[in-house]
Amino acid sequence: MTGHDMTGHDMRSHPDEGGAADGQDEAAAIGIRLEALLSERQMTLTELSDRVGVTIVNLSVLKNGRARAIRFSTLARLCRALDCQPGDLLRYLADQPTAAGSDRAPAG
Repeated sequence: MTGHDMTGHDMRSHPDEGGAADGQDEAAAIGIRLEALLSERQMTLTELSDRVGVTIVNLSVLKNGRARAIRFSTLARLCRALDCQPGDLLRYLADQPTAAGSDRAPAG
């Protein structure tokens, strides 16, 4: 099924949706609060890496807001290790589509 995912959903772009460049801008609107959560828990990136089985380099990419995706299994392990919910770790920065900061809150 060309243009469909494995569940049969049409995965092609709709005329009113942007292309790949817009998707990258939208991904930049997701902020990661990893640094704040580590600080609150007095945990190092090395300790988190050991607990979740993700390299320090990949956690650093996530922490610095350069990641473009995260697997749910990784998100679940991060939440377990940090004793938090996904919403504690992720923020949607609607007014800041190019924001790359890890701890910025939405304006308002």
